[in-house]
Amino acid sequence: MVNIRDLDPSASPLDYYGFELRRLREDAKLKQGQLGEIIYCTGSLIGQIETARKVPTRDFSERLDAALGTGGLFSRLAGLVLRSQLPTWFQPYAEMEARATFISTFQCQLIYGLLQTEAYARAVLGVENPDTLDAAVAARMDRQRILARENGPVVWVVLDEASLHREIGGREVMRNQLAHLLSLRDWQWLEIQVLPFDTGQHAGMMGSFNLLRFDNDPDVHYSESYDCGHMTANLQVIRERSVGYARLQAEALSPRASAELIARVMEERYGKQPDGRVVA
Repeated sequence: MVNIRDLDPSASPLDYYGFELRRLREDAKLKQGQLGEIIYCTGSLIGQIETARKVPTRDFSERLDAALGTGGLFSRLAGLVLRSQLPTWFQPYAEMEARATFISTFQCQLIYGLLQTEAYARAVLGVENPDTLDAAVAARMDRQRILARENGPVVWVVLDEASLHREIGGREVMRNQLAHLLSLRDWQWLEIQVLPFDTGQHAGMMGSFNLLRFDNDPDVHYSESYDCGHMTANLQVIRERSVGYARLQAEALSPRASAELIARVMEERYGKQPDGRVVA
């Protein structure tokens, strides 16, 4: 077991969080179990976070701040900790994404990460990262906070119809995921379009990509391969991909027709279990 006194608080945000938790808990003369009772968790969880073996959530951090009177310290640290759990090569993009005022994305296989349910994200991320799955899911869910913040970005999503039919995590997970997409249709600053199968060849044949727009910085194009991401502000790339995205929007179903297709796929493909039971 890791000895907290051997932790280097400068090694990572997670180590610093654990070091500070142990220090401030001891200053308050509380045992792990006693603090756990106050914030409604187990002493074992406190110990795992203090030894940097488990990633704290924002909810945990808020309750910790209230219990120890730390003035929001752990709530602030939680964002750094969760961001650090993203793949190293993805972190620069996540920082840009969090600052963007307009996000346009085309997704050819999966539901867009900012719109994924926790169960769907868990199924996707669990394929390659089973040992760090909880941390990876927590980090992905935390990215979604930008959608609910005041003055959040405008987001335009074009999904290939294949992303609706690819069964990720099982029928119930998919039904809930598509229901989640439908629940977002009344959001003022979010639009979802589906590019139907019968479109044929289209401007997104090379794969998924994102375009980020900022108030005071150049636009950025982002795409990724298996283990790396590529961002560029090259004007020619931005020009070509912006035109390509406009073509995708023009060929996709309208937001209303897209919602109707999502609802139809949800009911016809995922609406019933093999034994005939309707999925709640």
